[in-house]
Amino acid sequence: MFIVQSLLKSLFLLMLGVMLLAVRSAGAVVAPAVKEVVSPVIWEAKLPDFSEAIYAERVEELIAQFEISIGHKLVPGMKHRVGIKVYTDSGPGLATPLALTEAVIKALERRGYAKQDIFLVGLNQQRLRFTGYLPSLVTGQSIFEGHKVYVLESGRYFDPVWFYDSPLPSRFDPILVQKSVETFDPETTLEQDRKSFLATPLFVDADFWINLPVYTDHPVLGINGALVNATLWNASNTARFFRSPASAPAAVAEMSAIPELRHTWMFTLASLERYQFIGGPWFNSLYTVSEPRLWLGTDPVLMDSLMQVKINRWRQLTGFKPISDDIRTLEFASILGVGSRKITDAKFVPVGN
Repeated sequence: MFIVQSLLKSLFLLMLGVMLLAVRSAGAVVAPAVKEVVSPVIWEAKLPDFSEAIYAERVEELIAQFEISIGHKLVPGMKHRVGIKVYTDSGPGLATPLALTEAVIKALERRGYAKQDIFLVGLNQQRLRFTGYLPSLVTGQSIFEGHKVYVLESGRYFDPVWFYDSPLPSRFDPILVQKSVETFDPETTLEQDRKSFLATPLFVDADFWINLPVYTDHPVLGINGALVNATLWNASNTARFFRSPASAPAAVAEMSAIPELRHTWMFTLASLERYQFIGGPWFNSLYTVSEPRLWLGTDPVLMDSLMQVKINRWRQLTGFKPISDDIRTLEFASILGVGSRKITDAKFVPVGN
């Protein structure tokens, strides 16, 4: 009975969120369209090592195979810009590999994008700096010299007419109440508190964007990977969603279904050089695994589902319980048509040697 009640409550919260979801442009409300389930194909490349040369070779092969599947090259379009969403929020040791990001940049440059046309997007300035994406405070140098790096927590890359609307105002969140008091702005309104503004560079300023997540478990979201890197770690005012196990998964699903975000999201490229199976999203080297694999796919739900199987396997082998079935992030995203959870339908296509 309790399970049934919990399910009904979660589904009710999801449907409530769907009704309240709004992406607004020029004052008009755009209802979230249900996108058809994307391809279950995952292109997989084996990595004999994690060197820059190997990453560059394998990334080129993967993107070339992807281009064959869609029937055209990823050449510059009308906006002549492309974005890369990196993940650095677990800190040094568990961030998007620099060699992977460099390999993607080189592949895009070979297709006609100039250095200044390729920008990176991350959440936190300090973590971006500690993981090598922003210039060192000691040397002042960066391997991404010439590329713009948008730091979302600066608040400069959110447009007031593009937001996710939710009935969960952070000001009244009992868990985050102290933080709310410290940062309280008396000029804000209840309406502003319930909005999470979306990072517009990826879907307004670019021809397309590429998602480069890193996988960890998460106590509220279950899997911290492709979906979360594209949504909660890509918007403002999202700490409010961690108040309950139901609100954050629903927010991830609803945000990932926003048509404009999905339309420009070309694919997800995930390296399994290092992922964490328990204690995430905070990095703990004792619970990390390394596999010499690189995945490229267009179905973030399927990719996250496959990684949940891997993470659960390691949790069980080391005496920990699997990720709770009560965390319905992937289920909600599947219901909204973002992708498929049917891992038996996944078709792995080997690429390279």
